[in-house]
Amino acid sequence: MSKKMQSNILLLLTALIWGSAFVAQKSGMDYIEPFTFNGIRLFIGGLVLIPVVLIMNGKSKNDSQEDDRRALTEEEAAKKKKDLLIGGVCCGLALFAASSLQQFGVSYTTAGKAGFITTLYVVFVPIISILLRKRVRPIMWLCVVLGAVGLYLLCMTDASFSLQFGDTLVLLCAVCFAVHIMTVDHFITKAEGIQLSCIQFLTAGILGLICMAIFEDPDMGAIIDCWLPILYAGVLSCGLGYTFQVVAQKYAEPTVASLLMSLESVFAVISGAILLHETMSMRELSGCVVIFAAVIISQLPEKKKKEGVDLQ
Repeated sequence: MSKKMQSNILLLLTALIWGSAFVAQKSGMDYIEPFTFNGIRLFIGGLVLIPVVLIMNGKSKNDSQEDDRRALTEEEAAKKKKDLLIGGVCCGLALFAASSLQQFGVSYTTAGKAGFITTLYVVFVPIISILLRKRVRPIMWLCVVLGAVGLYLLCMTDASFSLQFGDTLVLLCAVCFAVHIMTVDHFITKAEGIQLSCIQFLTAGILGLICMAIFEDPDMGAIIDCWLPILYAGVLSCGLGYTFQVVAQKYAEPTVASLLMSLESVFAVISGAILLHETMSMRELSGCVVIFAAVIISQLPEKKKKEGVDLQ
């Protein structure tokens, strides 16, 4: 089996893990409150990545010795460490906001709906890019329109021309995930990916635990009863899922990788139907299809313009 095929399989597993994690998040609300669940699972996700970071650091040192690369000066090492810490904390703040809104939102809506609404972060990213004066492909405006149509079909009802409370929270979560993506995009060139992710998970987890202590009344017995959803969302979704993504994207084509990971929303609906017996009307399913189409179109590569002269 080729490395590219192995990578595609890992990305498919990543989408499956992330999609089914919505079920774990939904199930967790039967036992404990949102900040408690979110804080514990994100902190566990950070702890799970610590051994991965240590292993990769050891491997990186060996590779550096073999390649006889120039050692970093103390000033360069200090700047790199500072960028890593600042980036990890900033990404953690954005992740905390996004995951908290998602966790509260999934308490009031279905896992399937939450999965598809969350994927709208792909559509919100170019809107934020415009505010940052970055170039946005024209096709993205079609994706914005499709996303809005899909959201209408999925969430609006004939009786009420307004988003339900849970759907609104998850939509805000999608906006925050878009901010998170832009934050990661800014810092990923300055720090190693898994190290950055580890710090962001620990930061978001600590913030969640602080909010748990302030706003909620955690019950240790309920937390123990919720061990399976917490471990699934923490160990598999945060720790293993992200590691799979980083390892797989080394050999996968970027477009294929993004399309495979966007299947997260489809797996959210399937796992919600199988494990939680959730159902959707034809109107809601149509909304899912339109949103998924918007996500896929947004990931298609831009055609390069043919040049009249060869560039030297």
